[in-house]
Amino acid sequence: MDLSLIQKDILITLITLYHQHSGPIKGEDIAEVIQRNPGTIRNQMQALKALELVDGIPGPKGGYNPTARAYSVLNISQADENAEVPVTRNGELVPGVSAREIDFTTLCHPDVCQAVIRLIGSVKPFDIGDDIVIGPTPVNKLVLRGEIFGKDEVQSALLLSISEMTSLPKKPIRDYMSAPLLVLSTAETVDDAIRLFAAAQINGAPVMEGETMRGIVTTSDVVRALAAGEAGETPVTSVMTEDVVQADADVRLYEVIQRFKEREIGRLIVVGGGRPIGILTQSDIIRVFPSS
Repeated sequence: MDLSLIQKDILITLITLYHQHSGPIKGEDIAEVIQRNPGTIRNQMQALKALELVDGIPGPKGGYNPTARAYSVLNISQADENAEVPVTRNGELVPGVSAREIDFTTLCHPDVCQAVIRLIGSVKPFDIGDDIVIGPTPVNKLVLRGEIFGKDEVQSALLLSISEMTSLPKKPIRDYMSAPLLVLSTAETVDDAIRLFAAAQINGAPVMEGETMRGIVTTSDVVRALAAGEAGETPVTSVMTEDVVQADADVRLYEVIQRFKEREIGRLIVVGGGRPIGILTQSDIIRVFPSS
């Protein structure tokens, strides 16, 4: 079935908004996304209804729904629509757009790696030269970064020159944490912390009172305390950070990487069965990724 460019644009936008809102989409909402006159959208919808690609839903909460035939015409699997693959443009997430297919056009070239990224949603927000991040994808957690060197509005596709490609680790953090966990008690001092850090060659340890974690002490905490004139006999409870970032041992590694950036931390405590069992540091994460 041959559809015009505007019909494809309308249909792709309708499908995208339909899956975002799980209900009928008004023509005005489609017009706003693709920057068209609402009257033009209504006229095109009549043609799409005649082709059995959309259903009109009457009433104040009505609008348009895509039909199963619409997915078939656009070669989109309805099942696949449940998993969105985010697209970021120049550092900002592009709303209403998801990558649905990645086709590598060059992989063997020693200097060039390129791909065609087919989208659900309009390619209009994108310009040549934009820095783009695609992913992570739902199965293998693939993330692509690159620069747009072309776009195809008919196919709703971006031509991407890839500068970086990473598959995020999917194993739980228990497989990457350092264990057994070395701890300090609430009765110990700054000097005790210094001795533990030096002997074990670590940069931080949780402070425990029995089975309860009260805080965490790092080398930065110790240095600040000594620079402020605190004595070595000062209890670690006086210099520790009480707000401890924790994560369950079964959480997958790629899910916690963002926490390090958002919280500006160098480590987090891994918890299993309601108690601390290990520690995950930035160094542990860096070792996971291959270096060239």
